[in-house]
Amino acid sequence: MWNEPSAGIALAALEGETPRLPAPAVVATVEPGSIAEELGFQPGDRLLSINGRRPRDLIDLQMLVGEEELTLEVEDPNGTLHRVELEKDLDDGLGLGFTEALFDGLKQCNNHCPFCFIDQQPPGRRSSLYLKDDDYRLSFLYGSYLTLTNLGVADWQRIEEQRLSPLFVSVHATDPELRSRLLVNPRAGQLLEQLAWFDQRDLQIHAQVVVCPGLNDGQALERTLADLAAFGGGEWPAVLSAAVVPVGLTRFRPAGDALVPVDRRSALQVIALVEPLQLQFQQRLGSRFAWLSDEWYLMAGLPLPPRSEYEDLPQQENGVGSIRAFLEALDLATRNLPRALARPLRLSWVVGRLVAEALEPVVTRLNGVAGLELILHGLPSPYWGQDQVVTGLLTGSDLLGGLAACDLGEALLLPAVMLRQGEPVFLDDLPLAELERQLPVPVILLRGAEDLVAACLGGQLQSP
Repeated sequence: MWNEPSAGIALAALEGETPRLPAPAVVATVEPGSIAEELGFQPGDRLLSINGRRPRDLIDLQMLVGEEELTLEVEDPNGTLHRVELEKDLDDGLGLGFTEALFDGLKQCNNHCPFCFIDQQPPGRRSSLYLKDDDYRLSFLYGSYLTLTNLGVADWQRIEEQRLSPLFVSVHATDPELRSRLLVNPRAGQLLEQLAWFDQRDLQIHAQVVVCPGLNDGQALERTLADLAAFGGGEWPAVLSAAVVPVGLTRFRPAGDALVPVDRRSALQVIALVEPLQLQFQQRLGSRFAWLSDEWYLMAGLPLPPRSEYEDLPQQENGVGSIRAFLEALDLATRNLPRALARPLRLSWVVGRLVAEALEPVVTRLNGVAGLELILHGLPSPYWGQDQVVTGLLTGSDLLGGLAACDLGEALLLPAVMLRQGEPVFLDDLPLAELERQLPVPVILLRGAEDLVAACLGGQLQSP
């Protein structure tokens, strides 16, 4: 018999107790024309409970508002309490956005991986850069990776009851001893048992393997992918895909970590190991199953695989096929270019040095438009101490230093991926406004291929 999964904390069951309750859900936005707008919700209102239950996070909240009859307890910014009763259709949401996804705090990482990017940052930056997110709820909501090492009994029970699937799991190695050593956590060795747990409950994950040369490459990587593929078959595979990505090392990493950066030779070795396995998985599972991130091919000096080999891009947010997809989008956006511009236009476009060569054909195509001159600048990152760097890791100081003596034309085209999501700030805390103040030309933010083409055709020549 199906039992409806529980959501939130029942306040009625807590009478006489003083437990630590989740914080209220603070309203950030109210959708125009929504139920919430009709009810008079305003940013800053605090949603305390829904039908007598306090939501722990957005997952609880989405489940709780799925009822037809709702009783909401709300506290406005003045501290006045309101009780709101309403009826709605089951599928109708309230139309509220909130300042946080988690109302009871972030589950942080309890591992000590020497290759952790969080530990490879300089001190003194914004506090959010140092949060070691290892929360299964953010994995479910946003696709962030977790290790499964910090879950208690109640967490596993909730994943099962609320069907929080798929999750995104950083595997790195399936050999218990090796994974425990890589994560510096004895609980990390339980991974295969945890995968079996997902399999038995028809729950699913996407896996990630961060390859550290000399540690989990070679035979260890081959075993890891084979073990993951063992859970990749059937009508409801427990492991949907595996991404193989190179370790990223910065000049701020702890001394004596014994880590070796990926170079052209190691990139070629990893490609030579994974590509034959992809063919085996294709025959056995009907999918290539394991994919190499685009960085491997760029570092190896090899062309990216054709778009068809990425299937439905299950790991695009992890850098698997992201550049190939962008090139495909650029092909579509540049299919019907005009022969000439109404007036001459000179622009500069800045990207990470690692991807610059792959983008040269696009620049050549755009420069075929009479009157347009697009100048591509592929920059290294002195900030991180990386010569070959992807675009998203370039910082404000990298841009100021790298572009200081460059011809920038009339404006600088800047990929928005360099900025913190939702905020005009670079990874080194330099505000976008400060970059604009120090540059001699205005900045145009690019959020995709269409933005690039529109800017080159003179349609977006304005500051963000």
